[in-house]
Amino acid sequence: QLQLVESGGGLVQPGGSLRLSCAASGSTLDDYALGWFRQAPGKGREAVSCISGSDGTTYYANSVKGRFTASRDNAKNTVYLQMNSLRPEDTAVYYCAAVNQAYLGGTAYDIEPEKYDYWGQGTQVTVSS
Repeated sequence: QLQLVESGGGLVQPGGSLRLSCAASGSTLDDYALGWFRQAPGKGREAVSCISGSDGTTYYANSVKGRFTASRDNAKNTVYLQMNSLRPEDTAVYYCAAVNQAYLGGTAYDIEPEKYDYWGQGTQVTVSS
């Protein structure tokens, strides 16, 4: 059973940076597509970034493109989300998620949260002065 544990959230001022980490155990992430999702109060869960487990293709939401960078370190079985130039509207609970690449068929990744089988507990990111 794959388990995901997030860390790195907290309070940061506008324009600041945070790096979220998601450590996996129970299985290697080599063959999994990874996703970062966020949910703001009163809002639905949205995809922030997704990384293919097959070819490394990466998706970014338009709202974070150029500011956030997702990466994976298979040797450490960890996925990261580097967040720069943070804005108050980035405030949300951030989740990491994983799904076996084979379950996605021929697609490199999927931005729908329903496709993901394994989830971290979520970590709060608050951007405020």
